[in-house]
Amino acid sequence: MDNLNLATLQKGQKLVEDTVIEAFAAGLRGRLLTARDGEYEEARQIWNAMIDRRPGMIVRCVGAADVIRAVRFARENDLLLAVRGGGHNIAGNAVCEGGMVIDLSEMKSVRIDPTTRRMRVGPGATLADVDAETQAFELVLPTGINSTTGISGLTLGGGFGWITRKFGLTLDNLISMDVVLADGRLVRASENENPDLFWALRGGGGNFGVVTSFEFRLHDLPGNVLAGLVVHPFADAEMVLKQYRRELETAPDELTCWAVMRKAPPLPFLPTEWHGKEILALAMCYCGDLEAGQSAAAGLRGIGHPIADVVGPAPFTAWQQAFDPLLTPGARNYWKSQDFAELSDAAISVLLDAVGKLPGPECEVFIGHVGGAAGRFSLDATAFPQRQSHFVMNVHARWREKSMDDACIAWARDLFAATRPHAIGTAYINFMPEDETDRVEAAYGANYARLTEIKRRYDPSNLFRMNQNVKPKG
Repeated sequence: MDNLNLATLQKGQKLVEDTVIEAFAAGLRGRLLTARDGEYEEARQIWNAMIDRRPGMIVRCVGAADVIRAVRFARENDLLLAVRGGGHNIAGNAVCEGGMVIDLSEMKSVRIDPTTRRMRVGPGATLADVDAETQAFELVLPTGINSTTGISGLTLGGGFGWITRKFGLTLDNLISMDVVLADGRLVRASENENPDLFWALRGGGGNFGVVTSFEFRLHDLPGNVLAGLVVHPFADAEMVLKQYRRELETAPDELTCWAVMRKAPPLPFLPTEWHGKEILALAMCYCGDLEAGQSAAAGLRGIGHPIADVVGPAPFTAWQQAFDPLLTPGARNYWKSQDFAELSDAAISVLLDAVGKLPGPECEVFIGHVGGAAGRFSLDATAFPQRQSHFVMNVHARWREKSMDDACIAWARDLFAATRPHAIGTAYINFMPEDETDRVEAAYGANYARLTEIKRRYDPSNLFRMNQNVKPKG
């Protein structure tokens, strides 16, 4: 094969032989891409434009056999290995420099059994792929809020969004997974098969293997949801947030409401004089009877004197994609996140001060509320550690020009540091950037020790280390 660029494929200090790579490529059902292939440049790009890495090879897998072959090749040739599902991970772990990327993006089948309300999903599927199929049967899986996110990374790290309070985290709805381990074996993980691996995969990220198939239980969700935004002037933000937290104390599981603070984008329902000015938006969704939803959301919608209220019945798939235009690929992104047991007055004060110093028009802070069904598990039921009702802060710095890197990153870090005294120490690993390796143990809390032991058994050489890495116990 004369299209292989092998300069960055190294085994220790030696190049992997051409003939070895040719034999590997010939055995794939999928494709092997290198820098000489026309598709390579697009294939190495991921959602976060800050990540600019050039892998030696990208293996576009089309089935579990390709994944097995790729994992064995990477292990035998001592290659740095990254695994790409949707490529949406903020840390950029879906692509590596000079090693191998196992690209699962073409393994995106979604198969539903409406009788048993079960679903089989390929690791390359996005949330949009999942929603399109489930809603055709008036069923639903609780996932995240951006339809281009990959189901794999979302699930393995947790998965929370608009209907989590009613139906649990994405990982709470897992029945089984097929997993390629570091030694190249394909095994099933479930409550009854390799239960320790099943426990670790539910929150432990990509540390333990490559999942080639997910099996989920689904829930009924017929008709529309009640969803939309209530937008307030930022001058009222302190009052709105304090009433917001009070309303959530008695909110039913069907109701979720998040607070978003940013400069107003040019949305058609906002008066033009508000475009580009700081606002606070309450984003809410009620997944149940619409009349009951109107009553449940009345308190939140009655806060203050909003600029706009566009809450109404909507197809769930439409609400799932409502924020997509603000989260398109191609921008530079840096996130910082904290978990709060409560949204205290002191934390609100810090947040408001930071939003008054937004470094760019696309930067924002959102506060998500997680609880309800997701909180009705013991802390050690899964590797995901934070089960009490809590608020998740995501400091989302987003910009276009490299010249803005320092200002935007510094703003996010400053806010993160200022909120630390009000946080509880755990973190959502899907929101952690690549420079937070020192937070991994704290993020998992009391579950970390068990994770290191399971890592030692399933991946003692730490082949799967392009992630929020749990190092094997040694």
